[in-house]
Amino acid sequence: MSETCDVVAVILEDHRAMEELLRRMRSVEEDRSAALKEFAALLIAHGEAEEAEVYPALKRFRNVDDEEVEHGEEEHHEGNEALLALMEVEEAGSEEWDEKLEELATAVTHHLDEEERTILNGARENVPDARRAELGAVFLEARNTYLKDDCGDIEYVRELVRTQ
Repeated sequence: MSETCDVVAVILEDHRAMEELLRRMRSVEEDRSAALKEFAALLIAHGEAEEAEVYPALKRFRNVDDEEVEHGEEEHHEGNEALLALMEVEEAGSEEWDEKLEELATAVTHHLDEEERTILNGARENVPDARRAELGAVFLEARNTYLKDDCGDIEYVRELVRTQ
C-alpha cells in the first residue's frame, strides 16, 4: 500500500490490484481459486467502502458528476452479480469458469475505466487535497473493516446481490 492516503491514489492502487488478480485468474500457471478468493474480497470491500464513504462525499462537490457517481453504484451491482456467477462455478478452469470470468472481467474493467475517467478525474480537479486525504483514510478504514469481516465469502456476496 502506498504512503499516501489520497483517496484517488488509494482507489487507483486497488484498481491495479484487481487487474492483476484478473490476470492471475486467467492463467493456468496460477492458483486460480485462490486468486478468485482474493479478488472477491477486494472487489466487495472496495465497492462497499466507495459507496459508504467516498461516493456520498463526492456528490457534495460541484463539478463532480452526480449521475456518474450513481452510475458507478449501478456498475458495482453488475460486477457483484458477475462475481457471484463465477463463484458459483464448481470447477476453476472449466469452460463455464472461463465464460463467467470473462463476463466478470468485462464488467469490472469497464467500471474501472469509466470511474477513472469520470469520477476520479472529477475528484482530482474539484476536491481539495486535504479532503481527498481525509476521504482516503476513511475509505481505507471502511475497506479494511469489510476485509476483516470476510466480505469475499460466497454467502456474503449472495446476500449482497440479493439485497442490492
